[in-house]
Amino acid sequence: MNQGNEPHSRPELDATVSQDEIPQVYDKLASVYDIWGWLTESRARARAIELAAIEDGQAILEVAVGTGLAFQEIVKRNSHGQNLGIDLSAGMLAKARSRMSTSSGADYRLEVGTAFDLPARSDSIDILVNNYMFDLIPDADMGRVLDEFRRVLKAGGRLILVNMARGRSAASRIYEHIYRISPKAMGGCRGVQMADRLRQHGFAVEVREYHQQFLFPSEVIVARKDA
Repeated sequence: MNQGNEPHSRPELDATVSQDEIPQVYDKLASVYDIWGWLTESRARARAIELAAIEDGQAILEVAVGTGLAFQEIVKRNSHGQNLGIDLSAGMLAKARSRMSTSSGADYRLEVGTAFDLPARSDSIDILVNNYMFDLIPDADMGRVLDEFRRVLKAGGRLILVNMARGRSAASRIYEHIYRISPKAMGGCRGVQMADRLRQHGFAVEVREYHQQFLFPSEVIVARKDA
């Protein structure tokens, strides 16, 4: 973990893989995604679950549930609560359903869905978890998603956010170079900075941590919906 300075000196990259293409890209990656997740994302994801401080009986929504790596842990900790996971990719959801097949008795649903139109009532969610999605979203559309997140969260509800960060070491910037050459080779992901955007859209940032694993830079943020 590192609390170093922002990498302001380099121009930010924008998303170049369209949202319409994302389901197909991740359907193809579904069979190998867990390997990537274990090598590069597991520490940040585990830290996010720890910081979520889940209390059994809550209403929890995970947006961009992927293969269920975080969702499985969420359901274990919230077995008497309501758990909903959505993703654009049917292939990733198939892996998530397989992973969850042993979670008998827990209240959970997995379904195709988009962050731009969440299948939840306003002010109904205690915790919203979102891992490695904003690094796929065009800059111009991030505000729409954050407003939708804020809509479904209860007053004081928490957003647990993990995304690919901008690398703070020369070695970690290898992923930026790969993205510039072939965005789809990176699954469409590029490093983003979310704290200021969260504040602009009605969230109070409480925790912000930088993590690096296998040279891959991640940021973990805990933010609370302002009253």
